[in-house]
Amino acid sequence: MTEQNTADTAPAAEPAPEEQPAGADTLVPVAEPTAPAEAAVPAVPKDRRKLFAALRWTAAVVVFAAVGTGVAYGISRAERTDLPGLSTQDDGRWAYPVLAKPALPAGAPLPAGKDNKDETHYAPLTGLLLPAPEGAEPDAGLKADKGQLVSTDAFLEEYAPDGRAKLKEGLEFEGLRQIVARGWTTADGTRTHVYLLRFHSSGFVNAFRGCDINTQLAGAPALEMDTAWSKVKSTQPSMDGQPVSHTLKSGGTSLYQEPKPANGDEQTKLGCLQAGDVQAVIVQTRKGEVATVPFHQTVVLQSQLLG
Repeated sequence: MTEQNTADTAPAAEPAPEEQPAGADTLVPVAEPTAPAEAAVPAVPKDRRKLFAALRWTAAVVVFAAVGTGVAYGISRAERTDLPGLSTQDDGRWAYPVLAKPALPAGAPLPAGKDNKDETHYAPLTGLLLPAPEGAEPDAGLKADKGQLVSTDAFLEEYAPDGRAKLKEGLEFEGLRQIVARGWTTADGTRTHVYLLRFHSSGFVNAFRGCDINTQLAGAPALEMDTAWSKVKSTQPSMDGQPVSHTLKSGGTSLYQEPKPANGDEQTKLGCLQAGDVQAVIVQTRKGEVATVPFHQTVVLQSQLLG
C-alpha cells in the first residue's frame, strides 16, 4: 500500500524521491503553503522599506523643526544691528515714557480746535509739562516745589544777571499768570530745564522777549541759530501725524545754540516754543557739547503735548 502511493506521486514532484516526505497525507499540506510562503518573503522587505521611509521623513521633520526653533530664538535674541535689513543704529535719543495729554474740563475746546481761535490751553499746566526720560535723575539746580510751580525770580536765574530786572518787569506787566518747570540730569551729564509760562492770551506770548536769538543766558552770553533744526523740523511728526511746524496755528518753534567753542567747558542750547497762551523755554547744558538728537527730541515731544 505504501509502495503504490509512492509510485503514484513520484512523477509529479520535481525533487528527488528521498527529499519528499513519506505518505500521501503530508504531500498536499507541504505543496500548498510553499507558494504563499514564497510570495510572503518579498513582502517583509517592502514593509520595512515603508517603515524606513517613514522614519527618515520623521527624522527630517524633527531636524527642520529643531533648526526652525533655533533660528526663531536667534532672531528674538539678536540685536537689531546684527541682522541685515533690520539695522537701527542708536542715534542717542532718550527713552521717554508714553506721552498722554491731560483731560480737559467738561466742554473745554482743544488748544488747536476751530472753536478756540486764541489757542488757549484749558488743561492743568503741570499736565502739559514733558516728563523726564527713563533713568534720569531730578536736577537739584532747578528751584521748584513738588508741584513744579516756579517763581518768577527762580525762572530768571536762567538768564544773565544784567538782563533779569528788565525781563521781570516785562513779565509783571505782560500778562504772566503761572510758571511750571521740570528739570533732570541724564547719565551723560546733560542737564535739562523745561519751563512752561502761561499768559492771559497768545498776544502776551508774542510780546515775550526772553526766548530769541538775542537772549543772554547765564553762562551763554551769545547764541546762534541751530542750523541742524532747520533741516529736520519739517519732517518731525506731531501727535496728529502732521509736521511739528504745522502743529500750531500761531507762534512757532525756534532753536538756538551757544557758538563753538563753547564759553568755558560747557555748551548751552535754547529751545523756544510758542503755543497759544503758553510759552515753552527749554534749556539744555552739557560739558563739551549738547547732543543734537536728544535736544531736538525734547523740543518735539514738548510740542506734541502743547499741540
